Amino acid sequence: MIRLEKLTKVFQQVRAVDEVSLQVASGEIYGFLGPNGAGKTTTIKMLAGVLRPTSGRIFIDGLDLQTHAVEIKQRVGFIPDRPFLYERLTGLEFMSFMANLYGVNGPQQPERIERLLELFELAHWGGELVGSYSHGMKQRLIMSAALLHSPRVFIVDEPLVGLDPKGARLIKRIFRELRSKNLTVFMSTHTLEIADELCDRIGIIQKGKLVAEGTLAELKKLAGQKDPHLESIFLHLTGAEAESTEEIDFIQQ
Repeated sequence: MIRLEKLTKVFQQVRAVDEVSLQVASGEIYGFLGPNGAGKTTTIKMLAGVLRPTSGRIFIDGLDLQTHAVEIKQRVGFIPDRPFLYERLTGLEFMSFMANLYGVNGPQQPERIERLLELFELAHWGGELVGSYSHGMKQRLIMSAALLHSPRVFIVDEPLVGLDPKGARLIKRIFRELRSKNLTVFMSTHTLEIADELCDRIGIIQKGKLVAEGTLAELKKLAGQKDPHLESIFLHLTGAEAESTEEIDFIQQ
């Protein structure tokens, strides 16, 4: 469903993303992990068609993003790390506005909006201004809007930031339901427990390069770790484990 071939992005001599190649199957939840500044958000913006790659190719649902951008965007739901919301619209007005942009018109539009607001537990807030929503509610609203056009691929940058435990549990349940309907989810996250719990496979990016990829069991074997937790595996594969020890040793001197 998603295929990246030597995807590269250079900003003023800095290779933010360096020949990243990977594949994500249909109906798979793929976690994209890495330290701050590793290239996660840049990769996601290229995948969503927001940034143009310096080189390399992106294929989604068999189509080349370079030559079929409009068709691909009609099949993709995208949630950036800092989504913009029109806070002077009500939730219903915002959803209607987004539905029109996606071409979801006619008699099915109100029903589609109502079902998504109910799914994300926002139905009782549809008549309220978006500006009055909590951060978690805004996050859920933007996710519901990104599903209005029934995308085949859902690209999400940090989906659970700022959500309380109830909201996080709801989003995890929805992601599982999306997977059961064969929708592909590509998400970046710093919340390793979420990646551990949800993702079928995980890719780890470090300094722009994909340094590891696989299931949790495969990453554990690659890292040579006895500790089954993703945090230990992640720290080992990115070299952060040794750096943390050095810092503590320095402080104790």
